[in-house]
Amino acid sequence: MQTAFEQPFTGAAPDSPAPNLYFDPRFGVQAAKILPGEFYVSTQDMVLVTVLGSCVAACVRDTVSGLGGMNHFMLPENAEEMRGALIAPSARYGAHAMEMLINELLKRGARRERLEVKVFGGGNVIPRMSHAQIGTRNANFVIDYIERERMPLAAADLLDDYARKVYFFPRSGRVLVKKLRTLANDTVVAREVEYQRRLARARITGSIELF
Repeated sequence: MQTAFEQPFTGAAPDSPAPNLYFDPRFGVQAAKILPGEFYVSTQDMVLVTVLGSCVAACVRDTVSGLGGMNHFMLPENAEEMRGALIAPSARYGAHAMEMLINELLKRGARRERLEVKVFGGGNVIPRMSHAQIGTRNANFVIDYIERERMPLAAADLLDDYARKVYFFPRSGRVLVKKLRTLANDTVVAREVEYQRRLARARITGSIELF
C-alpha cells in the first residue's frame, strides 16, 4: 500500500509473501532479513535479522503474547532542521516509521500497555554523512520517541562508530548483537547511502496524518 512517500514504506508478515525469508541453520529457525525502510511482524518462533550502520532498528514486543516486530529506518537529512526549524519533517517521518510497526502489532492483537522496546544502531559509520551526525540524530530521535510515548525501554545499544548485526527473537524477546568493527565489504554503507538518497527524493505530503 502506497504511503505519503514516493517510495512505499514496506512491511511484511508471516502470512504474506516476503522476499527476504530464509532458514537460518545456526539457530534452526526461519529468519526474516529486514532492509532499510522495512518492518516485519511475527507471531512465529523465528528470528528477525538486520544490519545497521547509521540507521536504527526498534524491536517492539508484547511481553505477554510474544507477538513482536522489528523496523529499520533512518531520518532524512534536512538542512532547515539543521538550522533549528521548529517543525521537523524528518522527525515526522521517524514517528510514522514507528507507528507503522506499532499499529501492525496492535492490529494483530498486541496490547499497547504490554509493549516493550529495544533499540539498536545509530552508529556514525558513513563518512559522507559524518558532518551531519546522522547516526546520532537517529539515536536521539528513537529515544525521544519512546520517552514521549511512555513505552518501557528494555534495552539499547546505540551510537559509537561501528555497524551492528542484530538478531531479534520475538517469541522470547531475546536479542543478540554482533558489533561489526570492521566490514568485509561496503555493502552496509552503500545500502544506507542509497536509502538516504531515496529519502532525499521522497516528499512527506498531507495524505497521511503524521505527528
